[in-house]
Amino acid sequence: MTSSTDSTRTEPSIGSLVSAATRDLSLLISKEIELAKAELRADAKNAARAGVMFAVAAVFGAFLLVMLLIALGEGLVAAGLWRWAAYLVIAGVLAVLAGIVAVIGLRSVKSLGPPERTITTAKDTLAWAKHPTQQQVPS
Repeated sequence: MTSSTDSTRTEPSIGSLVSAATRDLSLLISKEIELAKAELRADAKNAARAGVMFAVAAVFGAFLLVMLLIALGEGLVAAGLWRWAAYLVIAGVLAVLAGIVAVIGLRSVKSLGPPERTITTAKDTLAWAKHPTQQQVPS
């Protein structure tokens, strides 16, 4: 027993189903990209705001350091040192600290090497690009 609606109903072809699926997948991917862009824009704004706040804090910290060094110098003057000698002592301590930090930084820079993994993967990619049909052995 068939009804009249069964004979008039046509099933979509495989081509139209594939076309619809491709269109839907393309739309889904483009919407995902739009969402990612929106999230990255918000994250970038927050990161910029945080960077500005850190910069302002660093400026205030520098002013604080200057004020503390002046207070230390005046404390040494009050303790009986000549003003020039008090500030010379502070300058000497700062010079020693700067030298220590510079040596530590220099050692850190000397310990840096080339980006080995990046070089290896770049060579592998170049080798594959020259001979894409050959199976590459992972390094």
